[in-house]
Amino acid sequence: MITEERTTLNQLRSPNNQAKTTTAAALALFDRLDPVEIDFMFGQWKGSGFHTGHPMDGLLEVANWYGKAFITPDCVHPLLFSDSKGDIFKIAANPQMMKLALRLPIPKNDATTSIFTLFNPLLKTENSQARLRMMEHRGKVSATMIYDYLPIHDVFRKVDENTLLGLMDYKESAEPFFFVLERER
Repeated sequence: MITEERTTLNQLRSPNNQAKTTTAAALALFDRLDPVEIDFMFGQWKGSGFHTGHPMDGLLEVANWYGKAFITPDCVHPLLFSDSKGDIFKIAANPQMMKLALRLPIPKNDATTSIFTLFNPLLKTENSQARLRMMEHRGKVSATMIYDYLPIHDVFRKVDENTLLGLMDYKESAEPFFFVLERER
């Protein structure tokens, strides 16, 4: 059964790298969604963009971002990427790269994908890069991923049993960045 929340999410999603909705509309949906407990998060999740006109819209896609893996409350891999063979690997969070992503107009095209393909292997790690805690954001307490090395909190709300809407609250950005996670089966 498709929930009303899932229908709204699908209506607001962008099929390409162009903003299809606004931050205000994304926040309205986010605020309507139920919070999630930490136990709900465990497992591997496939990520995708939810474009609102944020400077980072489309960047994760051209970088071959795969998603996130939540192992325990203190062992989280927030940056899973895939290589040209489809193999998934973990990346270490890089504070300087995040600042560049907001400040520079990075083209979202095949050339950028090639650059990321060259540099991603240099950032590989097996170490956890984040943790999960229950935190209040926008009036609700929900599972929140806290990066170890970045001033970022990813707050999660439940669309349905296998789908989350994520809100990245980054200290360097005035607007939140949104993304969707789909539970892998």
